[in-house]
Amino acid sequence: MVDEIKRTDTGYRLSVVVPVFNEEEVLPEFHRRLAGVLDKLPAQSEIIYVNDGSIDRSLHEIRRLKKEDARIAIVDLSRNFGKEIAMTAGFDHARGDAVVVIDADLQDPPELIPEMIKHWREGFDVVYAQRTSRAGESVFKKTTAHLFYRIMQKLSRVEIPRDVGDFRLLSRRAVDALAGLREQHRFMKGLFAWIGYSQKAVSYQRDSRHDGKTKWSYIGLWNFAIEGITSFSTIPLKAATYLGMLTAFAAFLFGMFIVLQTLLYGNPVPGYPSLLVVVLFLGGIQLMALGVIGEYLGRMFDETKRRPLYLINVYEEAQDKKKSIE
Repeated sequence: MVDEIKRTDTGYRLSVVVPVFNEEEVLPEFHRRLAGVLDKLPAQSEIIYVNDGSIDRSLHEIRRLKKEDARIAIVDLSRNFGKEIAMTAGFDHARGDAVVVIDADLQDPPELIPEMIKHWREGFDVVYAQRTSRAGESVFKKTTAHLFYRIMQKLSRVEIPRDVGDFRLLSRRAVDALAGLREQHRFMKGLFAWIGYSQKAVSYQRDSRHDGKTKWSYIGLWNFAIEGITSFSTIPLKAATYLGMLTAFAAFLFGMFIVLQTLLYGNPVPGYPSLLVVVLFLGGIQLMALGVIGEYLGRMFDETKRRPLYLINVYEEAQDKKKSIE
């Protein structure tokens, strides 16, 4: 009920969470554009920069910006925990009635935030930005991203929107719901969908990076895809089971064929190459099934340790937080 009142109140509070990893080149322009958007909103704002173990001068640049803009708060993680954990740290420290998460590379335009807020005030709990184009990316990356989102929709037990990144707005109750999900292996796009609540898409054209280089390698993207699939689907385990059953059935049929061939035509000595192929094929199937089981078992092992999701060096609050947020 309180959340509904805040949506219609001109004095609502807005938090913007910005995960940062080695983005010193783009931070000044990003903050200039973001601050320009927030200055026009009838909201009490805070900007939470989460330094995810940057090894460049990103933290120095954020602290310089903080001296110029009292709305900035800094969460400095003790090391690089990854973007999913960095977003979680930002959500844990956000105090706004609505919380926006956005990357600092300017591929996602801050100018879209007012439209997101409009839909939030209409009653939507999650307003996500859906890409209609991806500028500055290779054909291979566009193709694999296109396939990934569609495969996830087929495999996942929850409906994960297509062509949607992390750029979105969440209501206070959506953020509080996420706070209760403390698993170590976090696929945030899936968690955003898992919590449910009313959701709304806002279409936009994604720009190329303003400056710097992407932090995602193809190996990193592959591991990210595996993370998403194993976090929200058990189909790979079922597929390994069905593949094993199919292989066993095929072996049974082949065995029957050998028996009949022996009874009808005698028992010629089988060729070594064909035997080797069969052995290697069955061995490969077994190793693949063990690998799938190992992926899930490894995640269970991590979860049972109950380690904290992250540690921070320091949390530097916004200077005017008591006045503008509380």
